[in-house]
Amino acid sequence: MRPRDPREEGRSASALELFYDLIFVVAVSLASAQLGQMGLSGKPGQGVVEYLLVFFAIWWAWMNFTWFASAFDTDDWPYRVLALTQMAGVVVLAVGTTPAMRSGDFSLIIAGYVIMRLALCGQWLRASRSHPAFRKTALRYVTGILIVQPLWVLYPLTPQGFKIPVFVLLALCELAVPVFAESARQTPWNPNHIADRYGSFTLIVLGESVLASTTAIANALGEAEHVGGLVLLGAGGFVIAAGMWWVYFATDVIDQLGVVKTALPFGYGHYLVFASAGAFSAGIAVLIGLEDGTGKLGAVASAATLTVPVALFVLGVWALILRHRLHGVRRVLVPIGAVALAATALLPHAVVFAAMVMVALVIVVESSCLGQRVAGDTLHPEDECIGPVSHPA
Repeated sequence: MRPRDPREEGRSASALELFYDLIFVVAVSLASAQLGQMGLSGKPGQGVVEYLLVFFAIWWAWMNFTWFASAFDTDDWPYRVLALTQMAGVVVLAVGTTPAMRSGDFSLIIAGYVIMRLALCGQWLRASRSHPAFRKTALRYVTGILIVQPLWVLYPLTPQGFKIPVFVLLALCELAVPVFAESARQTPWNPNHIADRYGSFTLIVLGESVLASTTAIANALGEAEHVGGLVLLGAGGFVIAAGMWWVYFATDVIDQLGVVKTALPFGYGHYLVFASAGAFSAGIAVLIGLEDGTGKLGAVASAATLTVPVALFVLGVWALILRHRLHGVRRVLVPIGAVALAATALLPHAVVFAAMVMVALVIVVESSCLGQRVAGDTLHPEDECIGPVSHPA
């Protein structure tokens, strides 16, 4: 298991990595469905807390495998067996999302999570034996992971009043492992590959949300007497999802992924982006409940279950990507637009106004010539576009 060339051209997600992503989206889908159910039952606050806790386990396991695979993907049979073992852990985790969010029973979630983490330790041990230059880094990863896992196993014994603080503490310990390990020597991940992996997972999560939302609306249309509100919800939801895709893929991010100092904030910050995208379908489900009278939330609270996650998605994309590219007033307009998105929950037919704000945000981003700059078009100083973008050598 020797490291791959970080400058390897044309590096994209392998078939195994895409299969891995699809398994993870099952867990995201189940967690989002439970979030929607808790919103419909009038417990959105509890649902959000449980969703964020469950989503951390999903996201963190995905992220660790992604960065490891970018550096050490040998695709031999031991690598595949360990990767498939991690996928088995994801399946266990996915099954555990329902009891975790309904009753706070994290036993299955933790079991699946520990399976994934221990399998990753096996990968790091192989890497430590195969290349002496990265042995110290690899063994630091193994040590950090093995120290934290027993603490997760003991987590269900935590008194109820301390569960969230203890969870946050353990999550911070997990986040500290890459910082500690990479300080020995940076692993040779491929910036192009990492950008492709994050883009692929964003697409898959958005696609899952659109699928779940479309299915829910189609089912509701079959039983509804007044379909006008559902048609507006479906149309507005599609425009919003399309806008989320547009702003995320508006520009290139490879120049942010060359070194730990900028790459780790990019990777960690995607917790907000992915979690918000996954919550999109839950908001649609709650708004369907408002339309057909099965939901227990009022109009403003129901609309907020959609507009707030979308606003957080836009803020996350701005903080991680767009603020490094946008120039002048446009840099401020995007976060202002995100706040406006959240505030549309106060208006009647909120999804329509949210869609209009999203279209305005797309126009702001597109008018900055981000796509043309990345494509290498020649821009003149008088063009009202972004400032210069640095690219890795």
